[in-house]
Amino acid sequence: MMTLTRRATLLGGMLAVAIAGAAGAAKLATKRALTLEIAKEISAAAEAEAVKNNWTMVIAIVDDGGRLMHLIRRDGTQYGSIDVAQDKARTAIAFRRPSKALEDAVAGGRNAILALNGATPIEGGIPIVVDGEMVGAIGVSGGSSAQDGQVAQAGVSALEKILK
Repeated sequence: MMTLTRRATLLGGMLAVAIAGAAGAAKLATKRALTLEIAKEISAAAEAEAVKNNWTMVIAIVDDGGRLMHLIRRDGTQYGSIDVAQDKARTAIAFRRPSKALEDAVAGGRNAILALNGATPIEGGIPIVVDGEMVGAIGVSGGSSAQDGQVAQAGVSALEKILK
């Protein structure tokens, strides 16, 4: 059985922790997060671009940690594009720039890019940015690099309309 003194001490300690926690919470950053609903809408806009052009593609959406949130593999798309689309999206979020920027660097002679862990320097990966904050990325594979980039850009471009 707990004594009254012990109970008061325990409650006082719990109150102190709660107050410290509330004060500490004010120091924590708040950040936007990509939701599955938004990821699906971005993916749908990208897929509409692929359909319009009759391109078979894989479209992958990852969160700000590079973890897969949503993936579409259109009928007839080679299964190798599943991993490549995810790799392009992860590259875009990890290096905080479109994967095309890395492709351009390699084309310009910066072969050291090829040694970067986790880098896929092929066009088709674009960060998803909301109010200046990166919340995820899209990666597309299945066509030429330019086609993949066009489809990825269609998904990202639709974001403004989606958020209205």
